[in-house]
Amino acid sequence: MVIKSQWVGERVITEPSDAARELYNQSRFGKILADGSVHLALHEALYLIEKKKIKVYDRKKELDIQTFINKARRREKNFWIRYCVFKDLRSRGYIVKTALKFGADFRVYDRGVKPGEDHARWIVFPVAEADGMTWYEFSAKNRVAHSTKKRLLLGIVDAEGDVTYFENKWLRP
Repeated sequence: MVIKSQWVGERVITEPSDAARELYNQSRFGKILADGSVHLALHEALYLIEKKKIKVYDRKKELDIQTFINKARRREKNFWIRYCVFKDLRSRGYIVKTALKFGADFRVYDRGVKPGEDHARWIVFPVAEADGMTWYEFSAKNRVAHSTKKRLLLGIVDAEGDVTYFENKWLRP
């Protein structure tokens, strides 16, 4: 069953339905709201559109994938880079949630672990290969990971959208 959803400002909200709640309960996409609808981040919504799990409407007009991507790129800086990392991690079986309160893009849970059952293992920063990163930026990201007791995972996205990961963790001698 395809779940109808509405583009609302900076996010997508599903219809309040059993199917929407089941999608949340099974795969932990989005955040369930009091009325039974699910609030989805734009990268989650695009992933679910591609998987044919949801349809997104802007008012009464259904958005095709390219229109959705164009709107999302206007709303979120680095949307495509972030989406490539999100999609890659989800396709590998990880649950990926936003990590804005941690000062990162995403937090990633081990396979089989749902948020609330245990803590995320990694915080993830997507980076375009062409953009690079200074030592100062790398150090700041590393400090965020250390202060949240998580491992730092950099998702480097190349021009084709392929992702290479680099994990960094603190060691005490």
